[in-house]
Amino acid sequence: MLDKKHIGHKFNAFTTTVEAGKIRLFCKAIGEENEIYSDEKAAKAAGYRAIPAPPTFLTAVTNDDPDKGGLLRLLNVDIGLILHGEQHYEYLAPVHVGDRITCQSQVMDIYDKKGGALWFVVSETSLKNDAGKDVAKARGVTVVRNPNAGKA
Repeated sequence: MLDKKHIGHKFNAFTTTVEAGKIRLFCKAIGEENEIYSDEKAAKAAGYRAIPAPPTFLTAVTNDDPDKGGLLRLLNVDIGLILHGEQHYEYLAPVHVGDRITCQSQVMDIYDKKGGALWFVVSETSLKNDAGKDVAKARGVTVVRNPNAGKA
């Protein structure tokens, strides 16, 4: 169903700024109440240079992609056939309010299981700050159901 020729495809990089309001909304959504994520004085008293981004906030950063849905368009897949299978982060440097983060995503692998009934698309996103330093690497797996599997 999916074409493995897309392995290695790099999407256009994009840059976004980490905003305090987005961190507050994110923390509210996940139930995080630690004041270092909402109060700059508390963050600085805890040793941060500004309000830090909670670890899983990087998902919100990568979702700022102006080309949302690029993977689905690349693979020509209906959104009704996909499931977010996995997400892993490797944290390399802290991210704070005001940081400008550049994200670059790439398809790393495409493989199938269950005789082609399920396809797995592994993608990796590097996140760098304005100095070009890696702050994180995100690795995700998108599962695509093949509606034609098992039909003769």
